[in-house]
Amino acid sequence: MANKVYVIGVGMTKFEKPGRRQVVEADGGSRAWDYPDMAREAGARALADAGIDYREVQQAYVGYVYGESTSGQRAVYELGMTGIPVVNVNNNCSTGSTALYLAAQAIRGGLADCALALGFEKMQPGSLASTWDDREQPMGRHVLALAEISEVLFPVAPWMFGAAGREYMKEYGATAEHFAKIGHKNHKHSVNNPYSQFQEEYSLDDILGSRMIYDPLTKLQCSPTSDGSGAAILASEAFVDRHDLSAQAVEIVGQAMTTDFTSTFDGSAKNLIGYDMNVVAARQVYEQSGLGADDFQVIELHDCFSANELLLYEALGLCGEGEAPSLIDAGQTTYGGKWVVNPSGGLISKGHPLGATGLAQCSELTWQLRGTAGKRQVDDVTAALQHNIGLGGAAVVTAYQRAVR
Repeated sequence: MANKVYVIGVGMTKFEKPGRRQVVEADGGSRAWDYPDMAREAGARALADAGIDYREVQQAYVGYVYGESTSGQRAVYELGMTGIPVVNVNNNCSTGSTALYLAAQAIRGGLADCALALGFEKMQPGSLASTWDDREQPMGRHVLALAEISEVLFPVAPWMFGAAGREYMKEYGATAEHFAKIGHKNHKHSVNNPYSQFQEEYSLDDILGSRMIYDPLTKLQCSPTSDGSGAAILASEAFVDRHDLSAQAVEIVGQAMTTDFTSTFDGSAKNLIGYDMNVVAARQVYEQSGLGADDFQVIELHDCFSANELLLYEALGLCGEGEAPSLIDAGQTTYGGKWVVNPSGGLISKGHPLGATGLAQCSELTWQLRGTAGKRQVDDVTAALQHNIGLGGAAVVTAYQRAVR
């Protein structure tokens, strides 16, 4: 029988524009904020939140997309050097939640009583670019498939998600305003998030009128590059009991990871950005947890672009196919609606340091379930849902509930 898995501590840094934050040295000089600094800050906060020492952590899974081999070890050495296994994780934009998934597996399978999932990213300004150009690109097949049904535009990411948005508009009659309303909502939510890269509210006209990246996606509907880190401490039921942590523990009641299916290349833009992966992962989590979309009050999902959030409303079962625009118009995904989606501000406004995003989502939902999210707090939260995706591809969906002891 699988062991129960609990989140007992979370922590994150503020997400920052790449290169903006400086560290003041003891001699009064300054240097650029680096990934060990980020990991130390997020990891120490998670350990303090759990009320444990790093020596009690038995395994660590450390995620990042851009960096040298064993950067994970260098990062957690800021917390301690105890000889434990440290696994470096890279799964594109779902790296942070993949680290979370692996740490949860270790607990669930009885391989560890306490594990750390940590993610960080130190990014270059501007659009994402490939690093290794002397070999096959992992997204090459996806790009070629989309090029057969859509005009090609660079950078690749906004083109892929924008093409899926255009496809949806043609099929279901959504308008540019529906996508803009998502950007408007998420920027508004981030005003109350001290960890957010952006904390400015914009009008709907501001969103629609910002620079066009790939129609219908304007700049204020696209996630920025970011520096930052997030961390979560996971533990078994026995560990929770020994340390008397049930009052703050949050249980992972369902979790699934999916990768591309043959249907990814069925000729639709939405499947090339992971729609089928998302559908199957969500269904697996609902089956595991016994919960359905209607049972969640708060959701953190992967809004790298507003088009993805709109499609996720349907993939996660918040509504039927073609019904997302009506959901948006009715205000059902913000405060006062049926769900509050991305109370943190989401990737669009909170920021998107690739390796940290999934763990920042975990942190937000843990705070929401504990009732400690401050001005962002959603009323009467009993269950929370997380979605994180990386193209190429991996989708991770996780369901949380307060520990029932």
